[in-house]
Parts: sequence; C-alpha cells; structure tokens
Amino acid sequence: MIRTLRTRFKKEILAEFIPPKRPTNKVVILCDGLPSLPAKGEVLEYFSRLGYWAFHIRYRGTWESGGLFLAKSPERDVIDSIDGMQKEFTEYWGGKTFRIKNPRVYLVGTSFGGCTAIMASRDKRVKKAVALSPVVDWQVQSRIEPIQKLATFTAKAFGAVYRVERRDWDKLKGGLFFNPIAHEREFDGRKLFIIHAKNDLIVPWKPTAGFAKRIGAKFVIARSGGHLRLAAAIKKPYARRIASFLKS
Repeated sequence: MIRTLRTRFKKEILAEFIPPKRPTNKVVILCDGLPSLPAKGEVLEYFSRLGYWAFHIRYRGTWESGGLFLAKSPERDVIDSIDGMQKEFTEYWGGKTFRIKNPRVYLVGTSFGGCTAIMASRDKRVKKAVALSPVVDWQVQSRIEPIQKLATFTAKAFGAVYRVERRDWDKLKGGLFFNPIAHEREFDGRKLFIIHAKNDLIVPWKPTAGFAKRIGAKFVIARSGGHLRLAAAIKKPYARRIASFLKS
C-alpha cells in the first residue's frame, strides 16, 4: 500500500493525499459520510493510479481537523481546501512542498458527503461531482437515522471525534442550512452524476430522483446495493461509469 501524506488547509482542515505518478493538475477530493472512519487508502490509491491528485479531507470539528463540526456548512471545508491548493502546501512527514498549477477539481462523496459534494459543486472551480446515496433534503427524515438519533449515536459512539454543538445539529432541521433542495436553481446539473439504490434504508431514493430530474443531473437508480459507501465508486458496477463521467 502506498503511504498517504498529510497536510492542512486554512490551518484547521487535515487532508490525507497521494500525488499522482505523472505530472497533472487533476484533483479529486473525497467527501465522507457521517459518521465514518477515515481509512480511505484504497480509494485514494485508486484515483491516484487514474492520474489524479487524490485528497481525503476531514471536516472541521472531526477527527484531526480543528474547529467545530457543522458550525459552518460542510461544503465550506471543501471550498477552503480548494483555496489552499491554489498555492504551495507542505506534507508533514518529510517536509516536502507541492504545488498544483491551476488545479482542475473533481469531487466524489457518499451520503452526508454526497450532500457535501453536491453543495460544493456550485464553486466554478469544481468541474464534476459524483454523489452516491446523497442526502438532498434534510427535512425528509430517515426512518433508520433521523437527525436526533444520529446526533445521539455519534456522541456516544465517537465522542470527541465529532465536536459539535446541539444547536448546530438542529440547523439541519431548518431546511436552509446545508440543504441542496433549497438551492436547486444554483446547480449546474451537467456537472453532477448521482447514484442511488432503491433498497437504501438510510437515505430514501425518491427525493434524490426528483432533485436530479429537476436540475438535469445524470442519475442512476440501482435496484440493489443498499446505502452506498465511498468504496462503491471504485468497484463494479459503478467504477467505469464514474471514471468515464469524470473524464468526459
């Protein structure tokens, strides 16, 4: 396995990354679900082999990043990371510096991270974004993971790994904060590829299908697969279609 390198953007956002073997300005940023473990080496290696600078960021207020989770809308962490890539950055183990000239940015996210990727796709520097099983409307409550249950579980199971105030969890219920459906007119659907499974018991697929249709996004509805994880982006039956979409 290739060793992942580490850097920070805007002082707070920890990012693991693997540079490509050949010079390129293509960048892919992985956007995690919630809650999730940060081990994404296999996915980083896959995109690095495809010729991307592969980054996996930790949202503010989670894991090794500073700040408070959900104090800012999470797509801001992606955008601030893109800002940081516009200049020289340093990896911490060996102190080597890197510079990506005019980065062309692509996003791949799942669930909560799919919502993040969709929201961040409004930035003009983002060329394409792929969202697996994304939340597109926080006011449509999950039967298995309603916000209250998710907040309680995250606090008990992950503790200080997710540093979040109760009032910030509650912002998700309002329908305006970090909620794609409230910003439909702001999206360029041509930049988005959304994949959802009909048997997803965590995030319902019907709101996603309607959202994708209204904004003109490329949409695939699968009969099975459940709640898709980031690993699904690099395996059958989606890997080739995603790689082709990002390349087109």
